[in-house]
Amino acid sequence: MSATAPNGYWKDAQGRLVAVELIKPIDKGRDQLVRELIAGARDVSALIEKFKSLAFADIAAFVELSAEEYGAKIGGNKGNVTLITFDGSLKIVRQVQDTLVFDERLQAAKQLIDECVMSWGGGSDPKIMTLVNDAFQVGKEGRINTGRVLGLRRLDIRDSKWQQAMQAISDSVRVASSKPYVRFYERIGDSDQYRAISLDMAAL
Repeated sequence: MSATAPNGYWKDAQGRLVAVELIKPIDKGRDQLVRELIAGARDVSALIEKFKSLAFADIAAFVELSAEEYGAKIGGNKGNVTLITFDGSLKIVRQVQDTLVFDERLQAAKQLIDECVMSWGGGSDPKIMTLVNDAFQVGKEGRINTGRVLGLRRLDIRDSKWQQAMQAISDSVRVASSKPYVRFYERIGDSDQYRAISLDMAAL
């Protein structure tokens, strides 16, 4: 029930006051169930956030401790790290996922690629043309797929203008943001396979 409603009334979804005696028992039961489960979900969410913060701090501290053996200084949650128990049965992976974006130089790269395609004419490989066209398509979120664009650099094309375009692509890439993740795994029996210990209810 809404804490802002006067005694003896509940607020409905439209903000209207409804007398408690007019509310059906099933509606009261549903309200109570949802509020109890949401309260529990908030508690679990806060516990997971606390655990994640502790995990990142402990991993960073251990990585720094390990580096000190070699006189190196490492700070923060930078870089990917895998920690495995002595018997190999448990594993923790800390990963840093970078979100890449392109600056205005990508437009220059696209222009150079278009010029290459024009100069090749009908002699261009259809597979390469498909890759080029797919790379610069804008997705549902209005963004170009960075993986596809960067994938063009793997094509073995000796054309000097193409090489210039690939350099423009490389120069245009920058990291917009970095987000660290930590994942936990346990080995499946005596195999070399690991299963994730899920902290995501949707994955359970």
